Amino acid sequence: MMTKIIGVGNYIPSETITNLFFDEHIFLNEEGILLKDNNASISEKLKKITGIEERRYADSSQVTSDLGFIAAQAAIENAEIDPETLDYIIFAHNFGDVRFGTVQSDMVPSLAARVKHLLGIRNNFCVAYDILFGCPGWIEAVIQANAFIKSGIAKRCLVIGAETLSRVVDIHDRDSMIYADGAGAAVLEINTDDDSGIKSHLSASYTLTEKDYLYFGKSYNNEKCPNTRYIKMDGRKIYEFALSHVPEAMKKCFDDSGYSIEQLNKIIIHQANEKMDEAIVNRFYQLYQTPMPKEIMPMVIHKLGNSSVATIPSLLAMILNGELGDHEIQKNDIVLFASVGAGMNINAFVYQF
Repeated sequence: MMTKIIGVGNYIPSETITNLFFDEHIFLNEEGILLKDNNASISEKLKKITGIEERRYADSSQVTSDLGFIAAQAAIENAEIDPETLDYIIFAHNFGDVRFGTVQSDMVPSLAARVKHLLGIRNNFCVAYDILFGCPGWIEAVIQANAFIKSGIAKRCLVIGAETLSRVVDIHDRDSMIYADGAGAAVLEINTDDDSGIKSHLSASYTLTEKDYLYFGKSYNNEKCPNTRYIKMDGRKIYEFALSHVPEAMKKCFDDSGYSIEQLNKIIIHQANEKMDEAIVNRFYQLYQTPMPKEIMPMVIHKLGNSSVATIPSLLAMILNGELGDHEIQKNDIVLFASVGAGMNINAFVYQF
């Protein structure tokens, strides 16, 4: 008995934000002092390190649950199912519904409950709940759905990942240039017909000394925003943590699947930083003493930015819907999914299509 993905969908917001958008921003350091580099140099360094040239922002009338609803609708239509047959709706996010022009988070009722309402589902035994697990939230929700299905608690689950990070960034922090908005979703169900499905998975939380690598902190412009808190990160520590721990976690998960490294067709990794992701995957292959194959790791961060929990399901939908010409997933292909983020949390799963 396997857990199989039977439908995918995403929502990529229409507002394209290029690096030129930040030309007039006043970027400060933690002490509130103006950065020495001009904004053009900051943008060029961002592109060189992260690969980001553009990102997408949600329309001012939308909130995270709206984005998740659109992606969920697309996944349900793609799966060709009746939404009344869903046993669980699991919504991965981190900041709730944050309305445009504010940073106040609205998490009650849950975003999953809001999506269930928008879908018009009358089945009271379709359970809707949220999961907060940093950027790896969508993968963790998939792992939970897999547990429900394999234990017999559920037969069909909708898993959503959505975020509007543009609403919780400090405009005086250059790290704000990384973040984006978006949503992705997948429908999973029990599969007893063939070998396709989730073959192995792994999750870990490093919290002893790492829990504050991503955190909520004050604006770097304390005069204009003295009482407002925004998402902050220690980029250097996150980079070092990811390179030290993620490749080993990916290897353990992949080894548990029983496949050989030569059978691996794709790695779909959280789109956080192009250089970091390349270094992670390179180190993963070094653990097998084999070179990293070309075209193993699809990347869309250069155009979509980092939309946290939405990056992986959105990218998966793009590949399966034939929107990335250089990357395809064929029947029987083996794909390794992996993510790292706030917590610090790491997770992965291996899937045969």
